[in-house]
Amino acid sequence: MSSQIRPIVAVVDDDPDVLDSLRFLLETAGHVVETYASAARFLAEAEPARLACLVLDEHMPQVTGLDLLAQLRARGLATPTFLVTARPSLALARRATELGVLDVFEKPLTQDDLLARIGAAMA
Repeated sequence: MSSQIRPIVAVVDDDPDVLDSLRFLLETAGHVVETYASAARFLAEAEPARLACLVLDEHMPQVTGLDLLAQLRARGLATPTFLVTARPSLALARRATELGVLDVFEKPLTQDDLLARIGAAMA
């Protein structure tokens, strides 16, 4: 099976170490991964219709993960999405739920939980 027809997980995070770590984790688990260092870069380069799952960092400069997701939802994109944050709050959880986020993961991530949830979302 070629990577062009396999489901793609997109990760958007402004921390290059997190991007590298998540790419390694997800690829090791057998996923095809695309990474983006900012919401602007994702919007400019990604083909959202090809994506099977999104993993978004909440706290990024200029456009947060939830702001990016709001833009994508307004365009009709219903891709399963997970949010990663170092600063969880009730307000954040509420807005994430309103936008259809499947789960909010607190940094540092529990790898097994993330992989299980992504696998279930893509099944």
